[in-house]
Amino acid sequence: MFDKELHDNYNKKCPFAANKLFYNQEKDCYICPMGQQMEFIGTATEITATGFKQTVKKYQAKNCATCPLNGACHKAKGNWVIMINENLNRLKKKAHEMLNSEEGIQRRKKRCFYLEPTFGNIKQNHGFRMLVKLYRIAHLICRNKLVKSFCIYSTWLKQVKNSV
Repeated sequence: MFDKELHDNYNKKCPFAANKLFYNQEKDCYICPMGQQMEFIGTATEITATGFKQTVKKYQAKNCATCPLNGACHKAKGNWVIMINENLNRLKKKAHEMLNSEEGIQRRKKRCFYLEPTFGNIKQNHGFRMLVKLYRIAHLICRNKLVKSFCIYSTWLKQVKNSV
């Protein structure tokens, strides 16, 4: 998701996304694109497709019926309701900061020659062109290849340290 957020096309596709709305901490409300306050209406616990429980805060606009942007900013029939997962937003912010730090930038640069050849090898040499259909098998092969690569790298690192 980090890579997608860096491109302008991603930001243009969802101009009214909940994460782009202004949040007023003092009043605990979001401001919709037309300047209307979206007030806190309660919390809810949702279970994701993987079975993870998450708590979300719900905010609702007061009157979307007379708004000129009705239909452009949301597709609901009534007033616009957004759900905010504060824990998820906190973790995304932390990940974004880590990825943009000096160490994060260095790690992202290394990814192209540590991880990508593994997936290319699997696709070319093992005949897995459709990784989505063969997810479990591909996952096991990826883990095997990554462990193998790590073992080779750690053995090489030990040899370098011993020679110095």
